[in-house]
Amino acid sequence: MRLLILDQFSDPGGAQQALMELLPAMRERGWEAVVGMPGDGPLFKQIGALGFETATVDCGPYRSGRKSLMDTLRFLSGAPRLTRQVRLLAKQIQADLVYVNGPRLLPAVVGLRLPVVFHSHSYIGAGLSRWMAGEALLHPDASVIAACRFVAEPWTKFVPRERVKVIYNGVAGPARTAERPSGPPRIGCIGRIAPEKGQREFLRAAAIVHRALPGCRFVVCGAPLFSDPRAQRYAAQVRTEATGLPVEFTGWVADIHAVLSRLDLLLVPSTGPEATTRVIPEAYAAGVPVIAFPSGGIPEVAAGLPGMLADSMEHMAALAIEILTGPEERLARLSEAAREQWRARFTLERYHQEVLATIEWAARGSAARELTNA
Repeated sequence: MRLLILDQFSDPGGAQQALMELLPAMRERGWEAVVGMPGDGPLFKQIGALGFETATVDCGPYRSGRKSLMDTLRFLSGAPRLTRQVRLLAKQIQADLVYVNGPRLLPAVVGLRLPVVFHSHSYIGAGLSRWMAGEALLHPDASVIAACRFVAEPWTKFVPRERVKVIYNGVAGPARTAERPSGPPRIGCIGRIAPEKGQREFLRAAAIVHRALPGCRFVVCGAPLFSDPRAQRYAAQVRTEATGLPVEFTGWVADIHAVLSRLDLLLVPSTGPEATTRVIPEAYAAGVPVIAFPSGGIPEVAAGLPGMLADSMEHMAALAIEILTGPEERLARLSEAAREQWRARFTLERYHQEVLATIEWAARGSAARELTNA
């Protein structure tokens, strides 16, 4: 099978990491793929190093989250050119299927006589962006892979429910389970630096924990999207508000398990309509307990560890203090329960099998419909 893969970013992020890990599994199936992306980010080089061809498409940059009027006008004016580029790419490589790894590029597949699989990693709120993506999904051979039920539900208004598949993220485990280093407890927050990821809320919870446990140390791991001025301003604000707290800022780290191996707890204070956030199964794989806000689809992946959802930053801080000052045996039990959740629900192998099976199902269904209509 020959795939045209479209991603709306060439900078690293959770959806892009999932794609990077999926590409070798596609090759093992004997599939060929060309990956089209905008900009000139590091993914071009990384995907090329895996032996896959890349192509540049004209889309953005636009800020993440809610788009400005200027962003919307720029997108609409550039849409015809983007559509022509995608059609030409699909024709040049004789694609059998188009896999779209983000909603921004969906309008470019309108009119393509090919099956389309849209991988919805994030929740798209009601508005123009959802409507444009949904209209593109009215394509007769469109299917959706959703990161959770919360993310999936809006697309069922555009795509028959049987063609919307919920597949939870899968992640690789650490090469070995590392022993936590001795010393003061460490609490982390990992993810792209952006308002919806809640780094400011993390710092407020950290301040409460620090007053109760002055020896505790805190880690903020991640970076803002370089192309997003709003995220850059937010990152500067986060650093300013960390003044006076024992916080380490690591920036973007490729080896997430190296960060997790140093943590006793992970806080996920996502404030927006979050999907399931990849970092939760990554923490589970490393045996790091997670305390999270019940945003969006997070309760779907946190259900196996009861009592670890917080309804406010004060509650989040109180849970962290309770765990870190409680018996060591409780922390050990939580750590093993997290690993068991990963083994049972979130391995990379399970994820690849389900995603690739869905792509094959979409391609077979399209072929069958063509025969029926011939």
